[in-house]
Order: sequence, then C-alpha cells, then structure tokens
Amino acid sequence: MKIYTKTGDSGETSLFGGSRVWKDDLRIESYGTVDELNSVIGLAIEECEIVELKVHLVEIQADLFNLGADLASPLEDKNNSWVPRISDNECEKLETLIDELDSQLPELKNFILPGGSKFSAVIHIARTVCRRGERQVVKLERNGNINHIIVVYLNRLSDYLFVLARYYNHKQGKSENIWSPRKI
Repeated sequence: MKIYTKTGDSGETSLFGGSRVWKDDLRIESYGTVDELNSVIGLAIEECEIVELKVHLVEIQADLFNLGADLASPLEDKNNSWVPRISDNECEKLETLIDELDSQLPELKNFILPGGSKFSAVIHIARTVCRRGERQVVKLERNGNINHIIVVYLNRLSDYLFVLARYYNHKQGKSENIWSPRKI
C-alpha cells in the first residue's frame, strides 16, 4: 500500500463514512489540532523521567486517537457506528489523575510561567495546543452535531496538563517560575 493516494490533491479529504470536505473545514482543523496535541505529548513522553507518568500519557494518546476518530465521524452518519466515541469514563479518569497529582502539590498562590524543566515546558505547549483544539471543537459544536463529551474531555485534559507540569517540577525538585507583573 502506498502512503500517497492523490485523492487529496484537489484540496478535499474524506471523513469516516466517505463524505468529502475541504481540508480547511472546521472538523478537519479540529481533529488536526488533536493530532498535533498527540504529537506534542509524544515529545513530552520522551522527556519524562517518571515511568508512571509516561504510562498515563500513553493512555491519553490512545484517548486522543479515539477522540480524533470521533471528530472525523459525523454522528448522523449511520455507517460510523463502529467508531469509538469519547465518554464520561475518560473524563472521570482524568479527574482522578488531576486529584491524585494535585493533592501532592503545594497550594497555588500565584500565576506561574511555563517552564521549570524541559518536560514541563513541553507539557505547557501541549496544554496550549489542547486549549486551541477545545476552542475549535466548541466552534464546531455550535455549527454541527458532535459528541459533546469531546469538549468536556479537552477541558479536563488541559487542566490535567497544567497540574502535570507542576507535579513533575515538584517531584524533580525544580522551582516554579512565578509570574510577577512589571510596572511600566
């Protein structure tokens, strides 16, 4: 099987179920951003020195792959019944992880700047890509019929990534970069 099909040379692509849309369609932008997020998390995994966190991130990557398939599969298309859909279960897993990590952190009293370690800096990039994806999915939901739990999952995931960056720095003995407003 060749990697190139030439079916997208006209600027269109296929969704699951076979319908064709322009490559700049908001649905494509949404799952393309989720794919970008998944790639950034892959980079973070390579920088992570805590095995348990790597395991969680690989599970999240699998969730994101399912989430992308969910976005690529219009709910109204009956041919897509086989597609895995994101559910409340995945959101609850994230909430449990957030609570576990956050319970081990000092209280947050200031805004913090991304950084502290290379892993945490990459996780903050993932968080911002996640937020962009969330904004795109919200816009998509307003214009079409999608699984609403996708919005909830991305919202929860960005919270998890924020707490994860703090947790990693804390466990590695790295200090947080506290934001301090400068007077002009």
